[in-house]
Amino acid sequence: MPAAWHASLRLRFAERAGRTVMVERRHEGPLRIQKPLYPEGTICHGVVLHPPAGVAGGDLLDIDIAVAPGAHAVLATPGATKWYKSLGRDAAQQVRIDVADGAKLDWLPQENIVFDDARARIATDVTVAPGGSAIGWDAVVLGRLASGERWASGSLWLDTRVASPDRTLWIEQSHFDAASPLRGAVAGMDGLSILGTLWAVGQGATQALAEALAEQLPYRADLRAGVTCLAAQGPRHAQSMLLLRVLGRDMEAVRQLMIDAWQTLRMPIHGVPARPLRLWAT
Repeated sequence: MPAAWHASLRLRFAERAGRTVMVERRHEGPLRIQKPLYPEGTICHGVVLHPPAGVAGGDLLDIDIAVAPGAHAVLATPGATKWYKSLGRDAAQQVRIDVADGAKLDWLPQENIVFDDARARIATDVTVAPGGSAIGWDAVVLGRLASGERWASGSLWLDTRVASPDRTLWIEQSHFDAASPLRGAVAGMDGLSILGTLWAVGQGATQALAEALAEQLPYRADLRAGVTCLAAQGPRHAQSMLLLRVLGRDMEAVRQLMIDAWQTLRMPIHGVPARPLRLWAT
């Protein structure tokens, strides 16, 4: 059995003279970040690289991101993350994100493709301080649909937590088994093999914004989406969030829906106009 790879990446962003800079970058194993780019002037864009391009049984990817007050970072990946046949061992990715008061983050990775007989654990933990804002997403494709391969065996765990420093805004712990009848049930995934989640946290995450976004969402047999406003209880400065859930059959359609939603949300959430990433055009 091949040896497992454990890799970690630690990134810290801060504001320096009106510009966001990467003030700390530490890596171990096959995780890297490309040289920062500035297509939006003062906003720091980075591309997270995993050179093996796939995650095998026993592998662990550990990503830790922090954005300091006044900074705005945009992070993406150049391609889909592939979760290979696991040979009975779990593979895992854990992402921790900390956004400070007055900081902004866009976390925009490309999709995860879960191969047949994969056992994938994907965990994301996000903390956004009052006065900070963050938009992020994840999408999962069950099976190599482009190759005609079904996800007939294996397991997927999706654990996501979004919080402010003193309260949890949303938490979900999902376990998908390839043989589960819920995959085909109308009350489950209804035979659709792609699921996406987008979260947007900040003082601009209002019910009115959720309703405006809902008006542009499709609902058809092969592409379904819904948005919810989760308003924090307590002080007026407490964080709120919008949650967009997507089910689909075609990854291009799901991806475009999420990009369109991000473009709608970026100005209300961050106070910054949306500018599509060059990666999305390649």
